[in-house]
Amino acid sequence: MQRLIAIMSRWIDISEANYKCFSVELARLLMTASAEADVLAKLICKNIDSKSKASGILSYQEQIVKEYPRIVNSRVDIPRFGIKLKPWSNWEDEKNPPLWWQANNKVKHHRSEYFHRATLEHVLNAVGGLLVLILLYYAPKHRSIYPGPSLFEPHTFGYKDGDGLVFSIKVG
Repeated sequence: MQRLIAIMSRWIDISEANYKCFSVELARLLMTASAEADVLAKLICKNIDSKSKASGILSYQEQIVKEYPRIVNSRVDIPRFGIKLKPWSNWEDEKNPPLWWQANNKVKHHRSEYFHRATLEHVLNAVGGLLVLILLYYAPKHRSIYPGPSLFEPHTFGYKDGDGLVFSIKVG
């Protein structure tokens, strides 16, 4: 991801001033990160309840927020660019998908009308949201990840330890 951001930053300055910038490449990144988030959310629901039938964002929300209520306040930082993201903040309200998730669905299913929603802001939040889900998925099985992420930092569910990331999620 760091290499991708470095390449992307040749054409788009990674800053809040450019959050509304959209492009074909941003659409691809948004759809890819959202698809991976969908897969991981379903796996997390299965970890929570092996009989889970959760198959969409609202059913994921119900199960994941119940098990991990702090997710709604989770923050992911991009220190290099001074950016702080809260990709799951919409989950504070029941039956309310993240804005980046809604944008992804609009771009995926109605691209001719909603292509302008494939923005830098939605991509950064989708990737940040994916990082939070990765941590929730792996935390019960591992104490840390080495090497840790070098661009996005999970401010809420983990902390940097040299080159690694130590989980600070309490499970069970």
